[in-house]
Amino acid sequence: VEVKIEVVIPEKERSKEEMSPNGKASPLIYKVNGTARHYHLEEHPIASNPYHNPKDVVEASVCHVKDLENGQMREVDLGCGKALLIKESGEFHAVGHKCPHYGAPLVKGVLSKGRVRCPWHGACFNIGTGDIEDFPGLDSLPRFQVKIEKEKVYIRASKQALQTQRRTKMMAKCISLSNYNLSSTNVLIIGAGAAGLVCAETLRQEGFSDRIVMCTMDRHLPYDRPKLKKWLFLQSMDSHPEQIALRPKEFFCTYDIEVLTEMQVAAVDIKNKIAVFKDGFKMEYNKLLIATGNTPKALSCKGKEVENVFNIRTPEDANRVVKLATSKNVVIVGASFLGMEVAAYLAERAHSVSLVELEEVPFKKFFGERVGRAVMKMFESNRVKFYMQTEVSELREQEGKLKEVVLKSGKVLRADVCVVGVGAVPATGFLKQSGINIDSKGFIVVNKMMQTSIPGVFAAGDAVTFPLALRNNKKVNVPHWQMAHMHGRIAALNMLAHGMEISTVPYLWTAMFGKSIRYAGHGEGFDDVVIQGDLDELKFVAFYTK
Repeated sequence: VEVKIEVVIPEKERSKEEMSPNGKASPLIYKVNGTARHYHLEEHPIASNPYHNPKDVVEASVCHVKDLENGQMREVDLGCGKALLIKESGEFHAVGHKCPHYGAPLVKGVLSKGRVRCPWHGACFNIGTGDIEDFPGLDSLPRFQVKIEKEKVYIRASKQALQTQRRTKMMAKCISLSNYNLSSTNVLIIGAGAAGLVCAETLRQEGFSDRIVMCTMDRHLPYDRPKLKKWLFLQSMDSHPEQIALRPKEFFCTYDIEVLTEMQVAAVDIKNKIAVFKDGFKMEYNKLLIATGNTPKALSCKGKEVENVFNIRTPEDANRVVKLATSKNVVIVGASFLGMEVAAYLAERAHSVSLVELEEVPFKKFFGERVGRAVMKMFESNRVKFYMQTEVSELREQEGKLKEVVLKSGKVLRADVCVVGVGAVPATGFLKQSGINIDSKGFIVVNKMMQTSIPGVFAAGDAVTFPLALRNNKKVNVPHWQMAHMHGRIAALNMLAHGMEISTVPYLWTAMFGKSIRYAGHGEGFDDVVIQGDLDELKFVAFYTK
């Protein structure tokens, strides 16, 4: 089927609409399976005047041209909102002043080579366009007009953009969605985390106008997992998944990104390009992204089936743990990021918090012994009791509900709630007979373009190992939120044959008792740690060396 759309533009408007944002003649055409398909962007190309409603526009003098040196940034007030004014290479630029991810003040970030990087979580924005170029986060910054008159710097901005401080990139829509067979799609994305969503959005941003289907075992649309894990959204007992949704329901409808919830893929037939679901439903695909993430490990001890033992996986799990743990005895098994963050959150709410760990100190393999001990000391000063170098041998119940946790050391801990954070395994069991290359630990092996061993099949996120450029292309697994975003973007661009290789620097963050730990790079295999600063005061930088 060939669909042809013709748009007639009045003569006086034609000159404005003639060019697309990328400078090529419009309308744009995207080829899929060798067939040319026209598409139209959801937003109009940038015309000479981007502010259609004069009442929505504010213009203000913000400083003298000599007030800023090259390489400097300043937050400026336009009366109805703020902007970030930047001077680099003799030119002024103005963009939104808050990171769209969690609202960090970008003036405290780092300016380098035409980019500003968020001081909290490392998202990176182009100062000329406002576009997001490194993650986490989905939205870009609004960009404002700057002009110089009589040695003064003026900014002209949309009031709405000043208030929202975010901009969603232009996206295509699906053409003739009603003509598609329900059991076939051009792109099928298995998994609805950050990697899957960014892949779908990137395809639409690049003008892909064919069908996109995402499927997930979750009951919910894609949500912000770090907010779930780091407990930022649990300000009340009535928190709802919608509060941590990455995009509202309307977004998926607007851009024709279909999401099938509570749908589990049981097998993939790569020869016939068919995904088989657990309920027997089959869906044909042309391109496939596997972004299934991981599955938390469960305890294997006696009594593991008793009530009130949790792996934090869903918003419902998180809310239930908080409700049950308030003023009660909590035992956390595993000094992982999850276990430590849960302990930090519950320390002020529970009657007691005990943490059981097989290692000698928390985070020893990741942060080293010295940093691990400093973190442990902070927890102990906040009423968290550690039981190290031991494991759980039994969970005891009373009337079906957890009552005690018995350790192999012989110690018996009172427990009303138990949270298990002993690691995870890649959720790739359904691929064992598929022919896709999977390593001995269950991770999907991909190249720098997120391509698996099978043409047209890509993988991204926590379930993959990929070549890390800064470690001489060593195959690594980096289960970070930021990295999942980038995986999804790279996979989408290579579905469209852009030949884009991944080269980003891994980055993670965590927050405990008001202290933020940020980690850049990949220090696996370090044999020395160089500390600068005061470790006891937790004001330090640690360099992991080999």
